[in-house]
Amino acid sequence: MQAVFPVDWERTGTAARCEAGRFLGDDVTQRTPTAADKGDNWFNLKALERNMSVETPNKIKPQTAIFSKGYDPQRSEGAAVPPVFRTSTFIFKTAAEGKRAFEIAYGLDPIKAGESPALIYTRVNNPNSEMLEEKITAWDGAEAAALFSSGMGAISGTCLAFLKPGDTLVFADPVYGGTEYLFRHLLPAFKIKTIAFPAGSTREQMERVVAGDPTVKVIYIESPANPTNIISDVPAARELADKYSTADRQILVIVDNTFMGPIFSKPLQNGAHVLVYSATKFFGGHSDVVAGVAMGSAALVGQIKVMRTILGSNSDPDSAWLINRSLGTLQLRMEKQQESTLRIVDFLTQHPKVQRVAYPGSPAMGARQTELWKKQCTGTGSVISFCVEGGETEAFRVLDAIRHIKMAVSLGGIESLIEHPSTMTHSDMTAQEKAHTGITDNMIRLSVGLEDTDDLIEDLRQALATL
Repeated sequence: MQAVFPVDWERTGTAARCEAGRFLGDDVTQRTPTAADKGDNWFNLKALERNMSVETPNKIKPQTAIFSKGYDPQRSEGAAVPPVFRTSTFIFKTAAEGKRAFEIAYGLDPIKAGESPALIYTRVNNPNSEMLEEKITAWDGAEAAALFSSGMGAISGTCLAFLKPGDTLVFADPVYGGTEYLFRHLLPAFKIKTIAFPAGSTREQMERVVAGDPTVKVIYIESPANPTNIISDVPAARELADKYSTADRQILVIVDNTFMGPIFSKPLQNGAHVLVYSATKFFGGHSDVVAGVAMGSAALVGQIKVMRTILGSNSDPDSAWLINRSLGTLQLRMEKQQESTLRIVDFLTQHPKVQRVAYPGSPAMGARQTELWKKQCTGTGSVISFCVEGGETEAFRVLDAIRHIKMAVSLGGIESLIEHPSTMTHSDMTAQEKAHTGITDNMIRLSVGLEDTDDLIEDLRQALATL
């Protein structure tokens, strides 16, 4: 199958080469697509490295590690699958053991290397949560993780762990609607200032926001941005964080990696201090659990866990068990979803009623976006935003005509989901804020699931035919 770029691009010169999913070297020229191109993928899927791992060559890859990491069957009567520990509290062996467990849980004394503290109370820790926290870091290579009851729990708990009244958080705009509300309304109510800068900003543009403000403590990035799919420059953000940090003020880079992680994007390798995820999405993957996770160094995650304990935002044993169940198919699901998405992007790009398609890695996103994608990503993911001809009325007409794709918010599940960002996930934003970030009334967001690709394309075709 010939690789075909959307919006009529082809590779010329030497044969197209790809390393870990990144095109190298060749020139690009414009041409007119032919009938033979329809349905072909413009991204060379075979060139994707199936197990992009942070492990050394002497260690097993994440897809293998997750089946044994974090769980010893012999501690649970040899059960091949971990049991669910539905208990609110745990029995201490000695008073000293209980004392030490609380010292660690409340941040009074950091955990020592090799130490395994006793369990206390499920709001603090639980075997199911701890097994998942150890396992879920396999792809990103984080030292530690903290499980939360939702993605917003992970985002708000992480931010509050490192911010206090008088501090400033700067963030790439747009972000998920709930995060937007937290930043524009709730944090300012607690005297924490927030400043937005455009997603995809250059280092110089970001520096103008950070430089000269001694109160900046967090640079927050969602990459790709929801719902515009704009990729932000994580290495540049880290350079600025290091440049303007002082002995008594460390600036942290926090990245929401939900859209592409953990398979196609690894921001910790590009300089992020902390990652946050809605684990509801690809980690859970079946639309039957709500959870979130934060991960990074053991020291930073330890601070996040203290905040989680006091706020009471830990996840529950059943949710942790469900996500643990889903990890075995995570990589397979994300790769298959991406494969289908590439064909759908080709279809939408060529459809006369579609004005614009926003998808990571596409040359239609512009030269700078393509370059950022090459440097920071190893795939393209399965979330598309596209704009139809017209406005809200026309977008609603398409949404209401859909037959097989489910009209619902969320993403990353085994079923395809479609929604209208302007009036749904990002409805709390003002008209000016939406215009500034490119969220238009004719924009539709699609998360591609595991249905037959031909059926999904036909469903979109018949819905677009109503325009």
